[in-house]
Amino acid sequence: MKRIYLSAITSICVALGAYAQDISGPWNGVLKVSSTQLRLVFNIAQTTEGFNATLDSPDQGAKGIPVTSTIFKNEELTFTIPAAGIEYVGVLKEGKFVGVFKQGGQSFPLDLSKGAVLTESLKRPQEPQKPYPYYSEEVIFENQKANISLAGTLTLPKKEGTFPAVILISGSGPQNRDEELLGHKPFLVISDYLTRNGIAVMRFDDRGVGQSKGVFSTATSADHATDVEAALAYLKIRKEIKQIGLVGHSEGGIIAPMVAARNKDIAFVVMLAGTGIRGDKLLLKQTELIARVGGATEKELEKTAQINAKVFEMIVKSDDDEQLKKDLTAYFTQLLKENADIEKPKEMTSEDYVALQVKETMKPFPWMKFFLKYDPTSNLALVKCPVLALNGEKDLQVPAQDNLVAIENTLKKSGNKDVTTKMYAGLNHLFQETTTGNPAEYQTI
Repeated sequence: MKRIYLSAITSICVALGAYAQDISGPWNGVLKVSSTQLRLVFNIAQTTEGFNATLDSPDQGAKGIPVTSTIFKNEELTFTIPAAGIEYVGVLKEGKFVGVFKQGGQSFPLDLSKGAVLTESLKRPQEPQKPYPYYSEEVIFENQKANISLAGTLTLPKKEGTFPAVILISGSGPQNRDEELLGHKPFLVISDYLTRNGIAVMRFDDRGVGQSKGVFSTATSADHATDVEAALAYLKIRKEIKQIGLVGHSEGGIIAPMVAARNKDIAFVVMLAGTGIRGDKLLLKQTELIARVGGATEKELEKTAQINAKVFEMIVKSDDDEQLKKDLTAYFTQLLKENADIEKPKEMTSEDYVALQVKETMKPFPWMKFFLKYDPTSNLALVKCPVLALNGEKDLQVPAQDNLVAIENTLKKSGNKDVTTKMYAGLNHLFQETTTGNPAEYQTI
């Protein structure tokens, strides 16, 4: 369930005209969209042909997004990422670029400077403060199947004794052990509460994140499930642990039933905004709901749904990546010919633009291909331990009604008699009180 990510596209770096000075290095700014603040960093490098750049969005956990076109001429700097609908134009004045960031037809002031910039401090009263009234231990454990080590934190109500335990499983995207995003630390808050109430908690950095080894970008949900099983194996050898349950948020709510389906000694599963419908159907619904609350017209919603549905269908049905690449090329070529309102950079040919779209579609492919094809009911039907599935009524990323009904029906149909589902009024995907559920609100709530 992807959160507010700035779309990443392949790097075709273009610099036109002469440049007056070397502007290499990181340029920092804060983008204010409604009540949300996002730090952006454009990393500019000088080449023999001009400049190229990448974009970081630290508050979203995004790093190294290639900028398609980087132009610096007559003190004016222009960045474009057409596939994401992003353009920035700034003029160098007194050591900083004063400009405008555009995306999705909207414009926002954005100044870039060499020095670090800070967002306005936001209150996080829910975060626990040290010293904690319980025992906390930094741990390392091995995923022998993937041949990687994973790092995490194990908290125990007391250093001595035996306790029930939970493993926290994070949502999609590279996340640390606190499931940190947009200044929030959901897993730190949950871990603290459970440990204070007598339950041991294991939370760990995703592979390739923080102190955990491995590569995140090539991992699928199935790969992450083996990381959870490694945490499970580690807890089983700890004398302090007497039974183990799984608590998964978002994609973690997909992974928890995977693990429980093949590990019959799991004591229980808690699905926080977990899914019960196939990935392609979920993403179509998610895209529609978020775009609608963002102000998209019915015509725009219909067109986007048609395009996405066709692309998803091609991916789901394909077993040959090379053939899929050809099919996507043909489809995007047809779209470009039939839709005069599609904008592409003036310096880019239609063929190059289509190739860019195809490469962008297939770039996050291992994870996306698995997610689009995966039907969570296949493993839910095998889960026999107690299951608690919770969701927010305003969740636009994993719509509550569709998914809770599917989860409950699948579990009960397969003979699981200990199933509880609950939808919380007025809560979003992060279980925050919200007005609209728009992901743009997450940071400032």
